[in-house]
Amino acid sequence: MDRNVKIPLSLLSQTIDLLEHWNLDGYDPAILCDYDSVFMAFLKKWRSLELREAYSKIIFAKDENVRFEARMRYLQQKRDNAGCF
Repeated sequence: MDRNVKIPLSLLSQTIDLLEHWNLDGYDPAILCDYDSVFMAFLKKWRSLELREAYSKIIFAKDENVRFEARMRYLQQKRDNAGCF
């Protein structure tokens, strides 16, 4: 059964930082596969949160110029994320 849990954003960030710097030389290939799976899942979640934040800047923009700039940043992030996964 796949269930979701809430964790603090700071913990997600710390975990991604830890996984990015973890030296896995010499580990069993099965562990590397699990590592890649977990790391990619956390990274995907982080990027999803960033994209949601970028979208909220469009919604809450104070004027059309700010909205346009926010939309351009959002679309760029969305394109960048599409190539990652």
